Amino acid sequence: MKKTILTFVLLFISIILTACQFGNVGTDKVITVYTERHYDTDQLLYDRFTELTGIGVNLIRDDADKLITRMDNEGEDSPADILIIADAGRLHRAKEMDLFQSVTSDILSDNVPNQYKDPNNFWYGLTMRARVFVYHPERVNVSDLSTYEDLTDPKWEGRIITRTSTNIYNQSLMSSMIEIMGEEAARAWATGLVQNFARDPQGNDRDQAKAVVSGVADLAIMNTYYIGRMINSSDPYEVEVGETVRIFFPNQDTTGTHINVSGAGVAKHSKNVDEAIQLIEFLTSEEAQRSYADANFEYPINPAVEPHDLLKSWGSFKAQDIPLSKLGEHSVLAIIIMNEIGWK
Repeated sequence: MKKTILTFVLLFISIILTACQFGNVGTDKVITVYTERHYDTDQLLYDRFTELTGIGVNLIRDDADKLITRMDNEGEDSPADILIIADAGRLHRAKEMDLFQSVTSDILSDNVPNQYKDPNNFWYGLTMRARVFVYHPERVNVSDLSTYEDLTDPKWEGRIITRTSTNIYNQSLMSSMIEIMGEEAARAWATGLVQNFARDPQGNDRDQAKAVVSGVADLAIMNTYYIGRMINSSDPYEVEVGETVRIFFPNQDTTGTHINVSGAGVAKHSKNVDEAIQLIEFLTSEEAQRSYADANFEYPINPAVEPHDLLKSWGSFKAQDIPLSKLGEHSVLAIIIMNEIGWK
């Protein structure tokens, strides 16, 4: 009798675990989302979507390049309904590899401004971030800050840090400089920037801010939302670092600050297109956009939603006015240049 009961319990647990793996238990339909985003906020939003619609969400998380390769290899047999990537350049790459299908929706047209979506509706932005200067106020006079181009000036020698050339955020920044300046001028800019590095590139964005506070460098190039997350971290040292440094939006009198987006597209071979569109519509809704802004300190895509008060305290800024698809079009050249000029 005890053995029978134990067998039943183990079988029940197995069923529950299997159901959890493939979405929320008790839902009428389940869609599969391939995503490189790894934030608690996102999971809460998927749970909320299921609560509102009865549609379960099965998440497959991995690096963007691995997810793109996986979808490409799977072809028509791919279970993916949506692909979510945290970079416009890779979104463009997925589009060029024919991994998305174009979808139209009045809700998405209202929620996502044209500059934050693919011109042919293959993908839509979900959140936005700016790649800015983060500096130590005791060692950098804000009046000395101006543009990305100015970072090649000899006055910055040994004072700048950022991530490696393999980091997609820097590759997209480089792509934007190619679009704005042209190939040769962008190459000269990257060469001058590298000559002013305080150390070989290493670590993530948070590590750059920590190195500025510890005196390794005076200025870092990094994304805004990391400072928001550090100020609101459970780690006292991260809070101290976030509250010590300051943010500067470069190129406000010229071409604007470089921006990038996380975005989502419906998979070309999705078996649940209508449900996939519903999820993207929800993620661009005012409710979801407030969650992105308030919990993850990203700038909302939906113009009806205000940024978090912390982001507002940094001030408004002028963004680069270039098609985000250009970040993908120039990505290969950006990597070639960065390797050639010694950006490690």
